[in-house]
Amino acid sequence: MTTEPMATDRASSQIHNIGYRHYDGPRLGRAYARRSLFSQSLRGAYGLGRSAKSKVLPMLLFVVMCVPALIMVAVAVTTKAKDLPVEYTRYAIILQAVIGLYVASQAPQAVSRDLRFKSVPLYFSRPIERVDYVVAKYAAMTSALFVLTAAPLLVLYVGSLLAKLDFSEQTKGFAQGLVSVALLSLLFAGIGLVVSAVTPRRGFGIAAVIAVLTISYGAVSTVQAIADTQGNGSAVSWLGLFSPITLIDGVQTAFLGATSAFPGADGPGTGQGVVYLLVVLGLIAGSYGLLMRRYRKVGL
Repeated sequence: MTTEPMATDRASSQIHNIGYRHYDGPRLGRAYARRSLFSQSLRGAYGLGRSAKSKVLPMLLFVVMCVPALIMVAVAVTTKAKDLPVEYTRYAIILQAVIGLYVASQAPQAVSRDLRFKSVPLYFSRPIERVDYVVAKYAAMTSALFVLTAAPLLVLYVGSLLAKLDFSEQTKGFAQGLVSVALLSLLFAGIGLVVSAVTPRRGFGIAAVIAVLTISYGAVSTVQAIADTQGNGSAVSWLGLFSPITLIDGVQTAFLGATSAFPGADGPGTGQGVVYLLVVLGLIAGSYGLLMRRYRKVGL
């Protein structure tokens, strides 16, 4: 048995140094990855950094939210009115359909595409972890909603100052409105993301979010109206616990001095308001918990 071919191969083999080096630059870590995911998700909620078609609906809804406020301001300044036609805390309640449509269109975009294209495991490769992903997505959706709902309140506030309305009264109302929409943003973002994370199909997610946010409000409002015609004001207040937007209405009526949008203006008192607030906080915490549970089941 000859060994000449093997010896020839060994003699001709060479080791080449192709210049690979260890990375010696800064390692930005989890905090940077979390901030980047938050920024990218927030921009994506308004179509920034995406195609022109993706910008149309969120920007259109933003304009729809602000236009009524601009009209009210123009009327107040022109007529030298002594007050704004709508309270700061009522504005989001009146335009809740626009807010619901925004959540339905953007919450699935934030999470469903990652599930559909199986890119979630790529996020969970180091250094980012599941909690970072959930916190970044939740914070981005909440921030996007807060921008959508707080912008028209800012327009109303600036307009009220231009109309030379009472400064302290308008500032107090503006602050109450900001607290209300901040709570609304947390609640709606959590519900929208939980519903959207159930399915990788964006269309199913949109339909499900609309059903939860909009149809529930219509159903509760109808039953409240029936209870009001029957003179059952207590039932009107308790029925508000079964819809996200009526929950916010109840909290701001009880604690923020708002006028209730319930039929007959039968909003909850302080005692019932505590129940409303606990339900809202429970839903926010529950949404976060469900998101963490959902993404623990996403395989690596």
